[in-house]
Parts: sequence; structure tokens; C-alpha cells
Amino acid sequence: MSSLIHKRWFQTLVAAILVSLLILLLNKIQFFFDPILIYIGAIAVPLIGGGILFYLSRPVLELLESYRLPRIASIVVIFLLYILLGFIIVQFIAPIAQEQFSKLANNFPRMVEMFGETITYWQQNQDIIPSEFDGTIQNVIDNLQSYLQDASTIIINVISELIGFVFALVLIPFFLFFMLKDGEKLTPFIAQFLNKRAAKSFKKWAHAVDSTLQSFILGQMTVSIVVGLLLLVGYLIIDLPYSLTLALFAMMMNVIPFVGPFLAVIPAALVAFFQDPILVLWVAVIMIVAQQIEGNFVSPNVMGKALNIHPLTIITLILAAGGLAGFLGLIFAIPAYAVIKTTISHLYEEWIDRQEQT
Repeated sequence: MSSLIHKRWFQTLVAAILVSLLILLLNKIQFFFDPILIYIGAIAVPLIGGGILFYLSRPVLELLESYRLPRIASIVVIFLLYILLGFIIVQFIAPIAQEQFSKLANNFPRMVEMFGETITYWQQNQDIIPSEFDGTIQNVIDNLQSYLQDASTIIINVISELIGFVFALVLIPFFLFFMLKDGEKLTPFIAQFLNKRAAKSFKKWAHAVDSTLQSFILGQMTVSIVVGLLLLVGYLIIDLPYSLTLALFAMMMNVIPFVGPFLAVIPAALVAFFQDPILVLWVAVIMIVAQQIEGNFVSPNVMGKALNIHPLTIITLILAAGGLAGFLGLIFAIPAYAVIKTTISHLYEEWIDRQEQT
């Protein structure tokens, strides 16, 4: 019996059984975790929003403190900078973007109608289209109105979600203030309850996770802003309508790793097609140039190799996270994976160290 216990396959089987029993137990006592999940859901938006702004603000905080400015005064300066940025956006960028978006929304039905006319003309002048493909096209044309109604329903649902989201946004400045004021005290506070060896390991892990999150957030924001500016300049050069709105959309989509740039070019290509089909080619050229600049100059210098993840892994994670958690899953899948990867690497290094010491 003792020899059986030490066999690898038996240990693996026992571990699998214990994990299954743990999952079953957690499922049976789910009612116990419901209040906790509700609480987490309530603070998720301000906590995540405050965390993102914390990592964006910390370099500025460190810079100001290097000039011997007190912590509270440095935080006040950071908040004033955010207020100034908000004023610039509201005063100069938002009116133009709102006007362009309104025009685009008003022209959308006409664009759909033109799309239907184009497909109809193509059908009437192409005799080699397979009947199956022809039926598919006709089905799309017949259901355009229902697609538009579905889109309207989705928009209404999004607006209702945004109302609750806005209420949560009000709490973000409070979270940000205390994160900037006491953020570095969290790790020592937790470490004081651990023994010396565990505390050292915990501090090392916390530092690694902190570096990973900072690399991703700063890097992804920088990449998005640079790509958005490059696209804006390119769209203005080719005189593409709604250039600012399309560039802002691309900037937001580039927050999604890997697939974001492909999503960003879709509305620009559609607008270009209805303006002048040759503009689609120029939009593609501008996107390729922007991505080449970002991939060869911006990302390597901003992110380095801190998030060296294989593209196939990224695609798999995004598909899974998008199916499970929607748009938020697309955004947070990669940083969550990076944190898990960092944690596993840390545990493996700790295990190797213990093996060498014994």
C-alpha cells in the first residue's frame, strides 16, 4: 500500500478526485458566495477604473516626488492634470466628435440602402453567382430592416448599462486618491502577517505582478493613443469623412490586443466604400502603415518583452473570454492571463529554489 501511495499516477488520481470534490462542494454552497460576488460586482468598475488610472498616474507621481513635492500636493497636481485633460476633451474634441457621430448615425440608413442597391445591381449583372450564394445575399437584403431593429435594441440596452456605469464612475476619483496615497502600503501590510520566508516570497510575487500590470496598462494605452493619432492624420490626408470619430473608435478598439486593429478598420472601410471605393485601398494602406510603426517602434520600446505572449494564445484567450464575458472579457483577458502566467512562474521558481536547498 505504501508503494502505491508514492506512485505518480495514484497521486494524480487522488488530486483529481480532491479537486472534483472541491468543485462539487463549492457548487453546493454557492449561496454563501453570492453576497461576496454582488459586493465585488458593485466595486468592480471603480476598482478597475481607479487601478488603471493609478498605473497611468504613478509615473507622474514619482516624477513630482523626485522634485521633493509632498505626496498630497503631487496627487492634487495629478487631479488638476486630469481636470485639464477633461476640459480639453469636452471643449475641443467632444463637440467635433459628437457632430461627426450624429451625421454618421443619420447617414447610416442611407448607407444600408446603398449597400442593398449595390448588391441588387451586382445580382442583376452577374450570371455566374451560385444559387446558394445568391440566396444568402437575398436573405441579407430581406432582413436588413430586422437587423437595424436588432441594432436599435442593442443600442438601448447599452445605454441603460451605461447609466449604471456612469454612477460607478463617480467613485473612481476616490479610489484613485487612496491608491496614490497608500498604494505602496498594501504589500507590507499583508506581508506582516506572514513568516519571514513567506513574506519575502509574497513581496517578490507582488512586485512581479505590479510590473506586469504596469507594463500592460501603460503600454496598451500608449499604443492606442499613438495608433489613433496616426490614423487621424492619415484619414485627414485622404479627406475621409468622420475622420475624428473613426480615429477615436480605432483608439478604443486598439485597447483589445491583437484583434483590436482589425475591428478598428471595419467602420472606416465602410465609410470609405460609400464615399469612394478607391478610398478603401487608402484606408487599408494607412492602417498597415500605422500598425507597422506601432509594431516595430512603439510596442517594443513601451512594453518590451514583459508580455511576450504567442499570437495563437492571444486569439484563443480573446475568443474564450469574449464568449464568457463579452466586451469586458476581450479587454481583460490578456492582463488576467499575464498575471496568472506571472504567478505560475513565481511558484515554479520558488519550488525550484526549495528543491535546490534540500
